[in-house]
Amino acid sequence: MTGLYSMIKRNTKLFFKDKGMFFTSLITPVILLVLYATFLFKVYKDAFVSSLPNGLEFDERLINGAVGGQLLSSLLAVCCITVAFCSNMLMVNDKVSGANKDIAMTPIKRSTLSFSYYVSTVISTLLICLLALIAGMIYLGYVGWYLSAWDIIALIFDVFLLVLFGTALSSIVNVFLSTQGQISTVGTIVSSGYGFICGAYMPISQFNEGLQNIISFLPGTYGTVLLRKHAIRGAFDAMLEQNIPVEVVESFKDAVDCNLYVLDKSVSIGVMYTVLVGSTVALMGIYVFINSVLFKKREFNK
Repeated sequence: MTGLYSMIKRNTKLFFKDKGMFFTSLITPVILLVLYATFLFKVYKDAFVSSLPNGLEFDERLINGAVGGQLLSSLLAVCCITVAFCSNMLMVNDKVSGANKDIAMTPIKRSTLSFSYYVSTVISTLLICLLALIAGMIYLGYVGWYLSAWDIIALIFDVFLLVLFGTALSSIVNVFLSTQGQISTVGTIVSSGYGFICGAYMPISQFNEGLQNIISFLPGTYGTVLLRKHAIRGAFDAMLEQNIPVEVVESFKDAVDCNLYVLDKSVSIGVMYTVLVGSTVALMGIYVFINSVLFKKREFNK
């Protein structure tokens, strides 16, 4: 346990001391927050207003609160994964610098080293994503606050689960990387593509039916929907309190992916959490298998 603690402490310190890795991880939520606040907010709001039935009017702050919640959930859904890939670069940097060879000379087991990378990445990513959550809540306080204490707790829990998922996914990918060029390539692909396939940049309901069915089976999508539900729930409840027809509110929920359908069947929150947790455990199992079995065989063959 002493060796594990020492490695986790060492990895976490190196991440925050390495200004390149730290700012690369931090720049994603900053750029997305600015992009959402200055550009996508108006796009989402116009789409929301245009879908209102004729003669039905909403309080301006209520509309802003609903759109702001959508943007916050999109921001967190992307950051929990992309920041995990950036934070997990230390694993690759140790290979590039040769530090992994020095560590191999110590009594620390490969399994301990691998687990230390995972835990330190979770810590670093979680800190950055929680900062993004705080920034997003400050923004919601400005445009329209409808979050309850329960919503905030649920959002923190969702972020934690998505960080565990993103770290497990990044660990599997990064364990095979060994150069700076590979790091840059993977980082670019994940940063530019993940937001689309998880429904963060564009609601799943706007894709064609075939693509909707494919995306609805991806674990990251469930994380996005969970964040959506908890970030906008208060605004939707406020709409019902203002005697907005239930059918109208439900149509809004479908439009922004607060309701998820797989093969035309509604998916419950319990199922979403089960899929997300199960996928995370499965990815962690694959990561353990790669390090404890495949790499041992490779070293034995050498």
